Amino acid sequence: MHIFPGRRGLDLTRCNLDMSPMSSFSTPTGHDDVRHGNDHAEMALESLVNTNNMGALYLEANEYADAARYFHRALELSDDTLSSSITRAQHEGLSVSTHIQIPQQLGCKALKTLYIYQRGEYDEGMHTFSEPVRVEASPSLYLDCQSIKVTVLYNLGQLHVWLGEDDEAIEFFYKALELIQQGHLNGEQQTTSCNNKGGVSLIAILHNLGHIQYRGGHYSKAMSTYTSALRVARHRFGTYHIDVASTLNCIGVLYFHMPRAETEKAMGLYLESLAIRRAVLGDEHRDVATTLNNIGRVHYMNGEYDKAMSMYKDALRIRRMVLGSDHLDVAATVYNAGQTYHQQGELNKAMELYEEFLGIARARLGSKHRDVAIMLKCIAQIHHEQNKFEKAMELYTEALVAGREALGDEHPEVASIMNKIGNLYYEEGNFDAALKTYLEGLEVERSVLGEDHPNLTVTLTNIGQIYKHKSEYVLALKHYHEALAIQQKSLGSSHPNVATTLSSIGLLNYQRGHYDCALNVYQEVLCIRRSIFGDDHLDVASTLNSIGLVLFKLSLCEFALDSFMESLRIRQLLLGRDNRDVAIIMYNIATVHFDRGDEDEAMKFYRETLRIEQAALGHDHQDVVLTLQHIGQVYQQQGELTEALEYFEEALCTERKIYGSGSVKVARTLNHIGNIYLQKGSSKEAMRSFTEALRLFRQLGKSDDDLVIAGGDFYGMSLVHPECAPVA
Repeated sequence: MHIFPGRRGLDLTRCNLDMSPMSSFSTPTGHDDVRHGNDHAEMALESLVNTNNMGALYLEANEYADAARYFHRALELSDDTLSSSITRAQHEGLSVSTHIQIPQQLGCKALKTLYIYQRGEYDEGMHTFSEPVRVEASPSLYLDCQSIKVTVLYNLGQLHVWLGEDDEAIEFFYKALELIQQGHLNGEQQTTSCNNKGGVSLIAILHNLGHIQYRGGHYSKAMSTYTSALRVARHRFGTYHIDVASTLNCIGVLYFHMPRAETEKAMGLYLESLAIRRAVLGDEHRDVATTLNNIGRVHYMNGEYDKAMSMYKDALRIRRMVLGSDHLDVAATVYNAGQTYHQQGELNKAMELYEEFLGIARARLGSKHRDVAIMLKCIAQIHHEQNKFEKAMELYTEALVAGREALGDEHPEVASIMNKIGNLYYEEGNFDAALKTYLEGLEVERSVLGEDHPNLTVTLTNIGQIYKHKSEYVLALKHYHEALAIQQKSLGSSHPNVATTLSSIGLLNYQRGHYDCALNVYQEVLCIRRSIFGDDHLDVASTLNSIGLVLFKLSLCEFALDSFMESLRIRQLLLGRDNRDVAIIMYNIATVHFDRGDEDEAMKFYRETLRIEQAALGHDHQDVVLTLQHIGQVYQQQGELTEALEYFEEALCTERKIYGSGSVKVARTLNHIGNIYLQKGSSKEAMRSFTEALRLFRQLGKSDDDLVIAGGDFYGMSLVHPECAPVA
């Protein structure tokens, strides 16, 4: 007997098989004449083969109802043929119960959070054995009948896979597995991959079981199943065989998609699979392209974008050549390459590839498909990053509509799009709309994923951020603590993401004035980050800066300086001496010295801050303004008023460039300049500055009380200095 995989698109009219309704099937019956027993058995076998093959042809033609009728009839015929060929005891020993209990933990209804490839439209090399099997009869009746029964069970499994009914499919694959593993197909124990006479491959059954487990998100079960398949394939065929390569690739996919991806193991398996496939299939085969695409995804996950792009370009070249430009697997690699360009900041190239994917997806999958929604979201995100908010909102809204039509209101992808819309509202400063959108998305995520799913942390922290901006600190802390609890449960207590959320909690307590609490939280963050990264890491430097700020607020200036100086050491070590972040620490150190009355040290650090900021940011930057004003304050404190005026005048000129002449910041600086002139005894110049400041305050709807005159008020000054009365 010879068994060979079916091919899609066969012409049923060319097959000399009975295509009549099921009522026309004839079931062989017992025959009293022994002389005709073998002939009758051969006829029964031929009917069984033809019935299975008709089912396979119907399945290849996507005629699922007819395929089901033929496969189920073939299963009945196999039992009848067995009954007439062997003893009752043998038959009971070999038959598979139709009530096999599948362990509950193997129930494989697909999770709603599946990665894009797991839905089946795109190939990551998991579909090696995805076709129905047809058979040809041979003289060995007993062996053929058993092999054919395994084939029919396998084909019924394939039918339910094609229908998307994984729970039903897995039952039939397990029945086939149990029958083939009973080891009586050839009168002896069978331990290798298939019956030498042509039975269905044990590797094929294991692959399908593993794939169902994978699609359902049951990675450890799938790993065990695929590992068994690899052991069988190597035992049967040796190292360099295509089934070995296919199984290695599948195990690599599993490691890649584990909740905690093991990319190093995945890469090793992909490279081994690639070497075999190139040796057996050549360099231009679609399976080679599939493995290259998978390797690219590992590089992408590891942040190795140049290496990822190299793999994607090779995969895309092969896929376009072999499959044509409008194939879904071409689209998958186009999408991956677009993501890589996006991460590299090459937004125009990313947009071009995203739009190519969108065109293929709409043509092949229709407009109401989840991947159309995903791609609209990606394109919207590019417009978002380019500050084209109106166009971004238009596309996000279109993505949301498509997502809801394809997936319903309660789906993680719908929640993801809502999160993006919330981000856009947030950046526009529309905090109420952002909060409303985030809360709706959170409700969807909780409904679909449960209360403790890691995906909730992004939305919870976004909501916390909104409440922080609204100064609703209690609600902000509530949401950050919820996010923290989920992270600690899913990631453990010593994870970078946990430290990030704790840092946000520390900042909230700092802003509330709860400095002792903030200090405790920041010290916990410091312990986590030092344990993960060591002492010389930028995140450690950032935490030390935060601790320094808290200690300064607690008037523990010596300890604050120690913390700031250690942060400065790390940043200078890792970033060099002329980095903006170095300037931030310099500024904080100068401020501590100024607060302590150590004006010379303060001036030294402020001047160095100004030098770095002007080099790193240019002269027209708000940070430069702040430093100029502080240098001016130091001079003012030292009584060097001319130098103080020089720096405040420069700050005023820069503010007018940045904010315009009618800004409240300009008004406040004018107010301060007026006080310096007043301190110098230059009353006319002081009144001129005060008058301009007051005019701006009134223009901006501020109170006259916003004008601050050191040691007096505007009217009183005109009495003390009558020459200034006309100005007043």
